[in-house]
Amino acid sequence: MFNLRTCAAKLRPLTASQTVKTISQHRLAAPRTFQRIRCYSAPVAAEPFLSGTSSNYVEEMYYAWLENPKSVHKSWDIFFRNANAGAAPGTAYQSPPPLSTSLSALSQAQFLVQAQPNVDKLVEDHLAVQSLIRAYQVRGHHIAKLDPLGISCVNFDDAPVTVSPNVGFYGLDESDLDKVFHLPTTTFIGGNESALPLREIIRRLEMAYCQHIGVEFMFINDLEQCQWIRQKFETPGIMQFTNEEKRTLLARLVRSTRFEEFLHRKWSSEKRFGLEGCEVLIPALKTIIDKSSEKGVDYVIMGMPHRGRLNVLANVIRKELEQIFCQFDSKLEAADEGSGDVKYHLGMYHRRINRVTDRNITLSLVANPSHLEAADPVVQGKTKAEQFYCGDTEGKKV
Repeated sequence: MFNLRTCAAKLRPLTASQTVKTISQHRLAAPRTFQRIRCYSAPVAAEPFLSGTSSNYVEEMYYAWLENPKSVHKSWDIFFRNANAGAAPGTAYQSPPPLSTSLSALSQAQFLVQAQPNVDKLVEDHLAVQSLIRAYQVRGHHIAKLDPLGISCVNFDDAPVTVSPNVGFYGLDESDLDKVFHLPTTTFIGGNESALPLREIIRRLEMAYCQHIGVEFMFINDLEQCQWIRQKFETPGIMQFTNEEKRTLLARLVRSTRFEEFLHRKWSSEKRFGLEGCEVLIPALKTIIDKSSEKGVDYVIMGMPHRGRLNVLANVIRKELEQIFCQFDSKLEAADEGSGDVKYHLGMYHRRINRVTDRNITLSLVANPSHLEAADPVVQGKTKAEQFYCGDTEGKKV
């Protein structure tokens, strides 16, 4: 993050004196030619007198106005002031008053200039809001509520700790919280709305990036991938689930925790590489499989390390529990011959019906030897073979 005021000062349009100084230096360096040194908000076609034939005359008037605004006619003074203030296309030009016009009528022609808003402040505020949104996208995971015990927020050095967003850093204050700002195209927090109050913008950003899920993704160089992640996290209401979906997630989470508790209680001295602390992996994997099955996927091939493998075999691949338990106790009779390898190295290949979609799906967890890097090419090779034999040339079934 950077200081918005410094950036805004660099982007602020040049004053008349600064422009004259720049023009004078340019005149000394090379013969003067007509160059577009200031970008008017009104295009050339919007004013009746701006054309290629009048460019030299307008240039001379503009240089004279920069050196002394009183040296040109009042109508030119009003036009150049309106254009520099950011007047809308076609509104900067005011017709010169007739000869019979009094001074009071001439002063009324200056109403457009006096009614112009503080353009610099308006631009700075909108840039500040965009910087604030980007700050949440880049660093929001640092203040996400990922520590249920609050240990990471303990101040061991007795120094003030501030984790809440400081809008004052961006040149905003409490009076700006109720102002409405247009949202940039790099955020989806507005949903169908293109503008929101600053207070609501901060609230939605807090809900998207600073709750119990932290996402760090702005280092990704692919713009399409970043936009996909933004849309999945920022769209209003995207994290809401129906009661049936909540029951399904709870049931899957309970199955994963109970499995680990049972193994720990029955065989506490056995090496098993449990999934404690990451039980949410089970409902996450099963949700991915459900969504893939809805999209027409028939084969899912996975590779994974030792930790959590037994839980995945039991609750995702649906390996028989008898086959898993007999590997813990030598007194139990083995349900199959097996490969002789340890239990947390074995894989599984199983075809079953997905209960959510009522479609057949084949799940495969490849065996994992001690050298983990050997599992990656095996998964890729097996996936390619399955695609070849089922005719999946587009990679949409496997």
